Order: sequence, then C-alpha cells, then structure tokens
Amino acid sequence: MAQRLIFLDTETTGLRVEDGNRILEIAAVEMIDRKLSAPDRHLHRYINPGRDSEEGALNVHGLTTQFLADKPKFAAIVDEFLEFVRGSELIIHNAPFDVGYLNMELGLLGRGKIEDYVERVTDTLKMAKDLWPGKRNSLDALCDRYEVDRSGRTLHGALIDCELLAEVYMAMTRGQDSLLIDFEPTKEEAAANAARRSMRAPLMITQPSAEDLALHHAYLDELDKINKADCLWRTLEPKPAAPEA
Repeated sequence: MAQRLIFLDTETTGLRVEDGNRILEIAAVEMIDRKLSAPDRHLHRYINPGRDSEEGALNVHGLTTQFLADKPKFAAIVDEFLEFVRGSELIIHNAPFDVGYLNMELGLLGRGKIEDYVERVTDTLKMAKDLWPGKRNSLDALCDRYEVDRSGRTLHGALIDCELLAEVYMAMTRGQDSLLIDFEPTKEEAAANAARRSMRAPLMITQPSAEDLALHHAYLDELDKINKADCLWRTLEPKPAAPEA
C-alpha cells in the first residue's frame, strides 16, 4: 500500500492561539512513496482571518490585512482541506503550533480535531532534536545542515516552507528504505569484504588524558543544562567502584 505523506504548514496572525489569533495561510504538499506529487496535487490557500496580524507576525509572513480582505474564510475551504489530508500522515515542523491552530479553527466549526482525519502527525522538530540534541533545529538551520537550498525564502510562506520541509525530511530519513531491502552479500562479496578487513591496520586505542576527561565532562554538563536532563552518555559510563572497607 502506498505511503501518503502530507507536509503541512500554516501562517497565522500571531504566535498565541489563546490570544484569538487565526490562520491566514495554509499549504499542504503531497508525497507518495517518497516522491513528491506534481504541483497540481498540492493545496495552497490564503484565508481571510477576520482580524489584523500582530506586528511581529506581519514582519515574518508579510501578508497584510488589505491583501487578505477578499480571500475566503476558513469555513469556505475546510471541506477541501480535510478531504485533501484525510487518511494521510501529516509531517509538520513544530507540530504542536500548527495542530493547535488547526484544532481551534475546526473546533469553531464543530468539526472535531485534525487527528480525527489523519493517520498520525509527525513532528520534524522533535525528530531533529532527537538527532541533533543541543543544536539549532529551526527549518532554516536544518536546511543549512542538510544543504537544502533556501535562497528563495525571503519571507516565511506556507508553501515554500512545505517544499523545504519535504527536502529536509527526505534527508533526515535517508536510508530508512534500506530496511525493506535484502542486503545479504553473495559469496564473492563476502570473501572480498573479509579480505579487505584482514588488510586493515590494527586499531589504535589512545587513553584520554586528565585534561581530555575534564573537557569531556564539561561538555556533558553543558548538554545536561540544555536538555534539562541527564545526558545519555552518562548512563553508559561505568560507575566508580565502591571504596573497599
């Protein structure tokens, strides 16, 4: 059965849904079996939110009240949107933000929650934090890390952010398809691999100095502060031996 992913992004009138902010742009880009669909299979709509954007949000997306005045309300596009995402896996960067706004808009219309319509919601920000703890994991930072061209992104826009996120997601999950492929080597390949291993130089093991260990523990202390939890490496380190009685 084909795997259908929808990369989704919204732009809103402000940061906090609790302050009465609304969605003013929504985009959803389809990918089937790790191949992006043609542009006519994407969804992109501007929405009249019925209110002005906060100054900070306006500086991010650049969508003015005047530009949005003749655009449809969310209620006018909700059926089209829900039909498009139905049964898919939603891929969203910082999913709690967008899901919060989607559920607010759906709730105002008595249409339940977005989770009622999709198989699951995957948060690429959480994925990135697991892969790169303690690093910057914004979409811009991930584009730079995975060498995804973002030169066309001068302002935040839902559609271009979806397209960038799709490329980042492909890079983050590269190699997962190999789990479905039989990589059992032939006898000739196994013999060649064994011959290459026998020609390797002996592995050199260097014991860390006291200074190296101090720097290592200082780095782990910094990770503990960033993650507000004990670093995984510390759980793997041998416990100091108890003093003899």
